Amino acid sequence: MLIAFNKPFNVFCQFTDSAGRRTLADFVTVKGVYPAGRLDHDSEGLLLLTDDGALQKRIADPRHKMKKTYLAQVERVPDDKALALLRRGVKLKDGMTAPAGARLVEEPAWLWPREPPIRHRRNIPTAWLEITLTEGRNRQVRRMTAAVGHPTLRLVRVSIGAWSLDGLKPGEWEARR
Repeated sequence: MLIAFNKPFNVFCQFTDSAGRRTLADFVTVKGVYPAGRLDHDSEGLLLLTDDGALQKRIADPRHKMKKTYLAQVERVPDDKALALLRRGVKLKDGMTAPAGARLVEEPAWLWPREPPIRHRRNIPTAWLEITLTEGRNRQVRRMTAAVGHPTLRLVRVSIGAWSLDGLKPGEWEARR
């Protein structure tokens, strides 16, 4: 079984939490499925869950280089130099990242408002980037955009391999093939 879930902001990618925070169990009622990879509590979007260990490994293991695409709302508008750095790979504390797909995009009309909304600053514009990774380091997109001078304000994963959000609203899930 494979489930596509649109993880809302501030939900933890686990089924239990001793601190009483929102978890997958608050949304997904299917028993015996586990996340194939992770998505930080402050990130939103596509999370795949499965009961198939081999599929889980193929999705989550960086050796398989499964593409993961994100929309990142960042501070200020990145110039060509910042985009080129993201595409080439960025030096982080844990080493160079693999090259990434990176391009400026318009905010999609289908994107839901975040609850709570991001903090808006009157004199600092924001821009949207589409970033595609083939590795999955901890908080990688956020660390990459910060390293090129454009901190991430909002992060939404829109696809993993051939699977996408496909119109799922935050908190919704459905079985997929």
